[in-house]
Amino acid sequence: MTAPVRLTDRKRLAILEAAIAEFRQHGFEATSMDKIAATALVSKRTVYNHFASKDELFAAILMELWDSSAAQGDLNYQSERTVRAQLSDYLQRKMRLLCDPNFIDLARVAVAATIHNPERAREMVARLSQREEGIAAWMKAAQADGKLKPGDPVLLSDLLQGQLKAVAFWPQVAMGQPLLNLQQQQKVLELTLEMFLLLNER
Repeated sequence: MTAPVRLTDRKRLAILEAAIAEFRQHGFEATSMDKIAATALVSKRTVYNHFASKDELFAAILMELWDSSAAQGDLNYQSERTVRAQLSDYLQRKMRLLCDPNFIDLARVAVAATIHNPERAREMVARLSQREEGIAAWMKAAQADGKLKPGDPVLLSDLLQGQLKAVAFWPQVAMGQPLLNLQQQQKVLELTLEMFLLLNER
């Protein structure tokens, strides 16, 4: 990420970095906007100028990590490329996100913060789901091009991503298992791709 030039951009980045450190160390409930401001060396008012609430700040962190991982990338269907090649690129970007230690640490914080707050949980899921809509649109285009069998593209995209998360996300978030190494990542990617194409490719 290119270092921001404007003072307001530098302050926003400092707030995000401070918040990441505080959330990872102390968890969501124990982290205050006052502490984030102190760690970022900015005023509390400055923090609120950028983020209206702690929930909004935390959601922004997850979005920043998601975007910086290029998990979605420019996910536009390309008829001249094979379905296999396009899905392989997508799954590799997705795996990079799921194996990002910062993202996993903050996902643990998010899960803990939302267990007792269903409204917060719904909002977090909704925000992240918006970032995952690209693959559903891609599948719909591939179906229209006759490269994938007909089916609900949203459900298919959920099932595809769920295969990765079942091995490379939830065990690490919920049970503290180690992140997958490169060899394990590749094996999971290959199996996920083969299983999906076996059932859905025309």
